[in-house]
Amino acid sequence: MTTTLGERSPLKPWAGVPSELSDIFRPHLDALAEEMIEEILAGIPEYSRPQDEEYARLVRLAVEGALRQFTDLIMDPESSWEPVAAVYREIGWAEAREGRNLDILQTSLRLGARVAWRRLAAESERYNISRRTLASIAEAIFAFLDEIARAATDGYTKAREQEAGELEHRRRRLLDLLLAEPPAAPQAIAGLARLAQWHVPRTVAAVVLYERRQQPFSHPSLPPDVLADVNRREPCLVVPDPEGPGRGRMLEPVLRDWVAALGPTVRVEEAAKSLRWARQALPLARRGILPSDRLIRCADHMPALVMFKDEELVRTVAELRLAPLKAVRPRHRERLMRTLLACLQNGFNATEVANRLHVHPQTVRYRLHQLEELFGERLHEPETRLEMAMVLTVWLTAPETSQSND
Repeated sequence: MTTTLGERSPLKPWAGVPSELSDIFRPHLDALAEEMIEEILAGIPEYSRPQDEEYARLVRLAVEGALRQFTDLIMDPESSWEPVAAVYREIGWAEAREGRNLDILQTSLRLGARVAWRRLAAESERYNISRRTLASIAEAIFAFLDEIARAATDGYTKAREQEAGELEHRRRRLLDLLLAEPPAAPQAIAGLARLAQWHVPRTVAAVVLYERRQQPFSHPSLPPDVLADVNRREPCLVVPDPEGPGRGRMLEPVLRDWVAALGPTVRVEEAAKSLRWARQALPLARRGILPSDRLIRCADHMPALVMFKDEELVRTVAELRLAPLKAVRPRHRERLMRTLLACLQNGFNATEVANRLHVHPQTVRYRLHQLEELFGERLHEPETRLEMAMVLTVWLTAPETSQSND
């Protein structure tokens, strides 16, 4: 059942106004409406639109409807509020669509009430209206203003909610368009960006998200220029101008409840490429290969991303390249592999490798001597070193695999 405006008000002070006054007021309503409209249009320039017939009609309907409603309530306190409530909901809706707040409407209501009260005070002696009755009428006017203001607020709120929903829908569509493959036409992106109130930047980066915990997360409080959809099957963002000052630092705290991978910076029409790299980084973070305790910047992990892009191929090559280690017992084999990887990453500097592995430099030299015996001169060939670094990096992410074949 629809709740009417009158039903929401527990107090009905107009019930205390003598009902016979409605017959006194009614013949003066048309003239009073004209006076109120004239003062409202003079006092509020935003409402003065001689060329806008529809808006002028709405203003007149609001004033005349309010006067009739108030007079009807004096005669019958149970009169239906719905006709005038509908008008003021429409006014509130129009104010929201015009981009104004409700302060101007509140001012217009006060102006109209002042005109009505001024006319009533002038005519009170003529109609022998007592001070007590005038006080009752004043109380009824204030309560009446509250009620029609509430109706306007309802319309205003609904319009803002719908407007926000429409804008959010357009921004989600824009996000999908930017990440589409093949890329959408620049004209299509520019057109939807205008509707979504989004300035098309020179560069963007995609971010793919994964919930860090199972309990409810906090929706990230992102800047308005970041396009986001965390409710889709694959939550993601598009960040404009990601290399701009402070952009990276801005993302870190607001994404603390998410494992987040930031793709490389690309041109707007290449956003899907950034998304592909971010998609590749996220599962590596979930496996512990990439650090997940902070924002993962793909540009800082390109070697790992390239190596794990075809992990099966790398592991197949590793079986061949690391074959000489099969003769070594499993525990010592892993030590040799980690020592070799550290040597490849540190230019075979025994001291630096020892610091990294927390062993004595002499231990490093001993292991390196064993590796040279196993692999021979190939260990120092540039092409072999690059290949060995790749296969060891991948192989050591699951060392038990290398032992399962023994």
